[in-house]
Amino acid sequence: MKRAAALLVHVFFILACAVLACTLIIGCAAPGDPTARHPVVPTVITDLGARQFGSSVVLTFSLPRQSTDREALAEQPTIEIYRATLPPGVSPDRKTPWRLVYSIPPERVDSYLNGDRIEFRDPLTPNDFTGAAGSSLAYMVRTRVVKTRASGDSNIFTTRIYPPPGTPRDLRVSVTESAIVLSWSEPLAAGDAPKLTGYRVYRAEVESGDAPAPQDVSQAKLKSPLTLQGSPTSPEFSDTHFEFGHSYLYTVRAITQYGVDTIESADSAPAIVTGRDTFPPATPLGLEATIIPATPGAPAHIELSWAISSEADLAGYNVYRSDRDDAPGERMNSELLPSPTYRDTSVVSGRRYFYRVSAVDNTGNESPLGPTVQIDVP
Repeated sequence: MKRAAALLVHVFFILACAVLACTLIIGCAAPGDPTARHPVVPTVITDLGARQFGSSVVLTFSLPRQSTDREALAEQPTIEIYRATLPPGVSPDRKTPWRLVYSIPPERVDSYLNGDRIEFRDPLTPNDFTGAAGSSLAYMVRTRVVKTRASGDSNIFTTRIYPPPGTPRDLRVSVTESAIVLSWSEPLAAGDAPKLTGYRVYRAEVESGDAPAPQDVSQAKLKSPLTLQGSPTSPEFSDTHFEFGHSYLYTVRAITQYGVDTIESADSAPAIVTGRDTFPPATPLGLEATIIPATPGAPAHIELSWAISSEADLAGYNVYRSDRDDAPGERMNSELLPSPTYRDTSVVSGRRYFYRVSAVDNTGNESPLGPTVQIDVP
């Protein structure tokens, strides 16, 4: 009987130890976030693109925001850019000798963002152009958030490279009432590049101010990306799509043709200009004056009218009166007149008056005074 009781106590002891061990194991695993079962892997980039720009190839692609588990990435990934040189007419395959040429750490990724896309410039060396014109460069990109596991390979993009044309020189800008006018000097001859076929003018909006233009477009703080404004065939261009009061940065690229491929030069030194409206509206014409005789209830007065100005930014008109033909006299209205009419009720009988009218735009520019109209009050 004592032996059976001892055996029962021993069994209960073993069970109690097992329960305690389980409790300790569970308790130790509870604090903190759970450990991932496998490394976080970013999704694959599928929109890699590339184009030659001067002596560089510009890569663009969207940065992955999620992992392959469809969870948001906690931080920017490291970007790895691979490149391979291919002879003309050869496509990349499994034997392509890919070479890691750049690794962008997470803390530098934001400096390559243009909107929501990465824009990375791969500078080419003279050795890259020693082969036959039209040799190809193939690019592929991977990303990673942990050292042990990279994303899958992006789509492969292949671009042909050619000796670029020379860069336009001495870009000059001026502002007229209807356009910002650009002119520049033709580029110097550039190696084996064929004859120029024209130019491309690019523009971006910048913060207003009197800061000098940077020497390189990449140093400018742009409010909007560079966009193509026109493709002139001669070294001059008029940009008619602008707004007064806005500041713009302009740069020009020369273009040349290799078969069906169009190659741009590097950017010219940029020019920054603020379109300031210093241009007065046209002088109002057709001024006429009519005497309205006195009535028992009102004294005599003069009614003035003139042709409507067609200025898009017209703010109103001013009327000037003088008792001499060779002097503008005083302004009669305290506020701008919204319509081309005015009633002068301060005339005196027996006096001669000379009237002139001007137009004023929204910036405050006033036109020259119009032709004089003379009238005698009976």
